[in-house]
Amino acid sequence: MQQIWTALSAHHEGVKSRPILDLFDAERAAGFSARLGGMLFDYSKTNIDAEARGLLIDLAEAAGVAEKREAMFSGAKINETEGRAVLHTALRNMDRPVMVDGKDVTPALRETHARMQAFVRDVREGRFVGQGGAITDVVNIGIGGSDLGPAMAWLALQPYADGPRCHFVSNVDGAHIHDTLRGLNPETTLVIVASKTFTTIETMTNAETARRWMAEKVSDPAAQFAAVSTAADKTAAFGIDASRVFGFEDWVGGRYSMWGPIGLALMLGVGPEAFDDFLAGGAAMDAHFREAPFAQNLPVLLALVGIWHNQICGHATRAVLPYDQRLSRLPAYLQQLEMESNGKRVAMDGSDLALNSGPVVWGEPGTNGQHAFYQLIHQGTRTVPCEFLVAREGHEPDLAHQHLLLVANCLAQSEALLRGRSLEEATAIMAKKGLVGAELERQARHRVFPGNRPSTTLAYPQLTPHVLGQIIALYEHRVFVEGVILGINSYDQWGVELGKELAVALQPILEGKESAEGKDGSTRQLVEFLTS
Repeated sequence: MQQIWTALSAHHEGVKSRPILDLFDAERAAGFSARLGGMLFDYSKTNIDAEARGLLIDLAEAAGVAEKREAMFSGAKINETEGRAVLHTALRNMDRPVMVDGKDVTPALRETHARMQAFVRDVREGRFVGQGGAITDVVNIGIGGSDLGPAMAWLALQPYADGPRCHFVSNVDGAHIHDTLRGLNPETTLVIVASKTFTTIETMTNAETARRWMAEKVSDPAAQFAAVSTAADKTAAFGIDASRVFGFEDWVGGRYSMWGPIGLALMLGVGPEAFDDFLAGGAAMDAHFREAPFAQNLPVLLALVGIWHNQICGHATRAVLPYDQRLSRLPAYLQQLEMESNGKRVAMDGSDLALNSGPVVWGEPGTNGQHAFYQLIHQGTRTVPCEFLVAREGHEPDLAHQHLLLVANCLAQSEALLRGRSLEEATAIMAKKGLVGAELERQARHRVFPGNRPSTTLAYPQLTPHVLGQIIALYEHRVFVEGVILGINSYDQWGVELGKELAVALQPILEGKESAEGKDGSTRQLVEFLTS
């Protein structure tokens, strides 16, 4: 692989000053795009040319992406540091056998899915009710993967939200659960506690708060609780009936888990049929990922663009810019999906990672971001590769004119990043305003856009459950491919552990039960300030 890395670096050195616009001939746009059904991925506004793409594909092949892909789908334990398979894909492909340790796991998955559907229908159709009537609100208490995915998808699928209102509580900050519960009726609220071990400190603290809140108005609070957990003894001790406990296996990582029981709140909100459409979209992307050649494979191409920008060009961040307000939580979701997966400094074999780890992922929906941070993207000294997402049509036919304005802004931003504005053009603009001489030159320079800033665009017909499933699976597989090329384990997250351990040790110090002696001076000062 080192020869390919070297060739890529040498090629980049020769073309890094080339205007991307110079690559555009009659074939450029179509030749540097890929499609899946009605979805179009356009990466032509990057400095990747045919030679670079060929080398990047060689890199993926040399890294064993195809072999490791099949190992993942077949249930091999590719999460080597934890000795686990990685089979979130099985949650959306339950019609074919998947073997783990010699056992087909799909019958159990189908049984759990059927139990979820039955419970959801009971709630939505009024057979399961609160102690004050039909369930009007669902509060999902979880954190990380037990929150970010379902919360993002709930907002994304609002046109399909025809069930109880869904609310999501994650932060241990009491303000979060206080503000969420305020205004809800305990007698018609269902609380879902989502914690695989039923020990996650933030989640269980909030669950206890929710139970106390409910106990003020209902005689049997636990009767309006459900759980997503494998700790049957702990859920029983909490008082939750086993019929309302839905488990999932350790080969489903938290940040990949909303396809199964972690998606219970989403299924309650949009219904089993829409949820199954979401699963079908993910399954369609899985099939494409397994079958399409690398040169037309959306997840592979998205990953290779990321490798080019981060590893070869040295761009340390990428901005995710959905021109779709209902995808407003997608950047936050992708922050966990990508940064918790590929933010690693140690290779799979335990050696120091010789490459850059995954980039910082951030973003906001358009057009809001245009009035916030696009200034830096267009005229800052650092290049930020951008990933635009946009739908052909919205869900509001009476507001179609606003959707066209949204699309116009999306395309304009990607074109502006590509083209920029030269000093000559800026000078002509300011001269028409009557400026001359030194002031003309000074003002014109402020209006120069360097351009040549790379972006990709993912376009799709409309944000439906099926399309959302495709988008999420696309990014999941992108993470996999980048992780394989980097030689890291994308499916553990040891980086979250140290802070949790130190927080447990600090709590008795903050309570005044133990001394801060032995802590660093800064921490001692902060403890004193925050407890005085």
